Amino acid sequence: MLLQTEIIKKKRDKKELELQEIDYLIQAYTRGEVPDYQMSAWLMAVFFNGMTEKETFGLTKSMINSGITVDFSEVKKFKVDKHSTGGVGDKTSLILGPIVAAAGIPVPMISGRGLGHTGGTLDKLESIPGFNTQLDLEQFIDAIKEHEIAFIGQTKEICPADKKLYALRDVTATVDCIPLICASIMSKKLAEGIDGLVLDVKYGSGAFMKKSKDAAILAKYLMKIAKRYGKKISAYITSMNQPLGRYAGNSLEVFECVEIMKGKTHINKYGYDSYADTRELSLVLASEMMFLTGKYKNREKSYAHAKEILDSGKAWEKFKELCVLHTGNIDKLPLPNSSQTVKATKKGYIHSFDVERIGLAAIKIRAGRKVKEDVIEGTAGIEFHCKIGDAVNKGDIVYTIHGNNQDLFKYALPDLEASYVVKATKVKKDKLILNHFT
Repeated sequence: MLLQTEIIKKKRDKKELELQEIDYLIQAYTRGEVPDYQMSAWLMAVFFNGMTEKETFGLTKSMINSGITVDFSEVKKFKVDKHSTGGVGDKTSLILGPIVAAAGIPVPMISGRGLGHTGGTLDKLESIPGFNTQLDLEQFIDAIKEHEIAFIGQTKEICPADKKLYALRDVTATVDCIPLICASIMSKKLAEGIDGLVLDVKYGSGAFMKKSKDAAILAKYLMKIAKRYGKKISAYITSMNQPLGRYAGNSLEVFECVEIMKGKTHINKYGYDSYADTRELSLVLASEMMFLTGKYKNREKSYAHAKEILDSGKAWEKFKELCVLHTGNIDKLPLPNSSQTVKATKKGYIHSFDVERIGLAAIKIRAGRKVKEDVIEGTAGIEFHCKIGDAVNKGDIVYTIHGNNQDLFKYALPDLEASYVVKATKVKKDKLILNHFT
């Protein structure tokens, strides 16, 4: 009992921990030998006092070592994944995974569920009837060998320390801490057994990092950890100052991705394709994943190949193959049967969105969850009719609320009505991709 108290005290007093002290604390907490109240105190000390690079690397290693690393030794090809720090309408995994796998590159994806205002890949996929994300590790490895793609959730064998720590961070207001974020993300990704990783680090009103400079700090820190483990990595800093694409909400986001993979567009009243930013970001991230393999002379070549795979329908064929693999019936994708519009109250230009507030509105119609026990309504979601810079007249539709439970819509209305700003002056369009680090 004395040892963990001393470790907490040492971090409280802004002293650097020894790696064996960090490892002891993490392994003992994972085994249930350190109570939540002591780990909460340590997390808060880290939150306020930070960690050195040495401590952060040590924390990441200890979290990896709390479980197993997936053994992909039989898969000789370069294996690559993508990680996004999350946002509203962030659905690119469903498109980029099939693109990269259709290029013959294995994509083992261990994904998460939505919590708070951000969506989760597993929730989106599970809106497809019968789609099973609970493959065991043997099935996961076999799927990668045979199909070069599979999506599963975090298993009890992979980074169990992170699973316990993340739940505790969520209820102790210690999520937003760069060393803890880095260790959480990289322990899971390194335990996947991948060779390369592409990061999509969001900034803006709908992101954990509100400022682009903070997103850049996080991206560079994550890259240092990956490179220390000998992994190829690059990072994009992308905007979450407005929702991505046309929809947020699980089956609606799957629908959007299917439309894109089928080569369809949705030209809105402003004359541009509502799917354009989802399509472009998916292509950029997919082509970067492909480029990391070393198979392409330059990024222009890998982008061209990614676009050819998407445009030819090969990504759609791979997605259908993925659904069969996971016993999902994409032909029976449920879509909402009720809707309600939110209209502009004055004329002008869309200047900004409070994207986090949009995400919270989605929770109120059960498109997301406030706590992990909440039940998701797969068809619930929000449709976006405007982007930053668009001109609106009084009465123009800004959002449409969708779902099968119309009684819930009224709870989302106040948040949505307060989530956008219209001004008389013009404003520049939001830039989707701000920076790229290699």
